[in-house]
Amino acid sequence: QVQLVESGGGLVQAGGSLNLSCTASGSIFSINTMTWYRQAPGEQRAMVARLTSGGSTNYADSVKGRFTISRDNSKNTGFLQMNSLKPEDTAVYYCKMILTVSGIDRMYWGQGTQVTVSS
Repeated sequence: QVQLVESGGGLVQAGGSLNLSCTASGSIFSINTMTWYRQAPGEQRAMVARLTSGGSTNYADSVKGRFTISRDNSKNTGFLQMNSLKPEDTAVYYCKMILTVSGIDRMYWGQGTQVTVSS
């Protein structure tokens, strides 16, 4: 059974950095698209950054130049490096992966990790 496990969240002061990770476990052939989302209280879940299997990236305007998405295919792990954090970045962050499992592309979500940025 495939699972995504996230880590790296926490409490940080404004201007600080965090590096989130998302590791897929199980019988995985490949990682296709990986996307990080976030959801602040009272708001809808929104895309933060996306990395395709071909290496293309796109970012929400609010995080461009501050966040970097990457992955290590050998470890089935994706990352979100977050620099110059702002209080408005406070949210629960979720990773979503499209994985090829048993020859079929399937979508999986991580459990979410809390990021809190204090002013």
